[in-house]
Amino acid sequence: MSRSFHSVGRPSRQSGLSLIELMISIVLGLLIAGAAVSMFLSFSRTYTASESLSRIQENARISFELMSRDMREAGSIPCSRYLPVVNVLNGADGSWWNTWGSGLVGYDNGTFPGSLAGTDAVQVISGASSTAFVSNHAPVSATFTVAPASHGFVANDVLMVCDYRQASIFQMTGGSGNSVVHNNSGTPGNCSKGLGFKKPRDCSATGAAYTYPDNSVMVRLQATRWYVAANGRGSNSLFRVALRGSTVGAAEEVVEGVSDMQLTFLLPGSSNYVVASSIPSARWRDVIAMRMDLGLSGIDRVGTDNSVITRRVVHTVTLRSRNA
Repeated sequence: MSRSFHSVGRPSRQSGLSLIELMISIVLGLLIAGAAVSMFLSFSRTYTASESLSRIQENARISFELMSRDMREAGSIPCSRYLPVVNVLNGADGSWWNTWGSGLVGYDNGTFPGSLAGTDAVQVISGASSTAFVSNHAPVSATFTVAPASHGFVANDVLMVCDYRQASIFQMTGGSGNSVVHNNSGTPGNCSKGLGFKKPRDCSATGAAYTYPDNSVMVRLQATRWYVAANGRGSNSLFRVALRGSTVGAAEEVVEGVSDMQLTFLLPGSSNYVVASSIPSARWRDVIAMRMDLGLSGIDRVGTDNSVITRRVVHTVTLRSRNA
């Protein structure tokens, strides 16, 4: 009789992780994840800081470029730099058109209405981009015929007309299209419909007659004001306001994040820039350069002690168009 024998094998051994190995794996995973998160946060903070600095630099560039455009044209005459100018507008008050010859006027330490305390402001007077050319001038009827008809002049605008001999500042009292009237009416109105020089200056209806020849140039005069003020969003911005005749335009927010503006001015024969309060009113027409010192800040709190990044940027502009 045969017998069958069954061999008893060894039990199979199951593979796996022990509790200690699992804990080590978790700790290593947490260390790697922590390092990755730390690197991500560091890169994100660096990127945000770089973006904030770029924004500050861009705001500074825009501010200086736009302000410089106005400053360079302060007191400019489209026909020639050294022409004599007769102003026939009524009044001797502080209206901007009665101080045209100064070209610009500065204000110190928040003295300009609406500006932020401790900041400076400046008002610039220059010709606007709208231009027309005279094709006929009738002094008796106080009427210019100009082209193109799309010049954009409207009644009550303060205009300047010039040729190679002189320039005149007056108010457009009527007309439209190709017609520009400069009668002695309106507010403030012209003291004379004659646009020539008469000494002593009087405000009679006849005045000193002067006929502007064909191709004389006519532009609209305007004043622009630059200042720093609160923007209503918890920070400060650089603002610009344009004045057209006696109408004050709406304040235009140019760039945000401008917390301070300090302005100094250079007079001929001096090597030192001085603040606005050091310049007599009669000397503003002599200012040849202006230095702009802006304090700018970013939005994100990525600076030291979790503060916003701040920078001061300085730019100097030469006033190239100055009347003698």
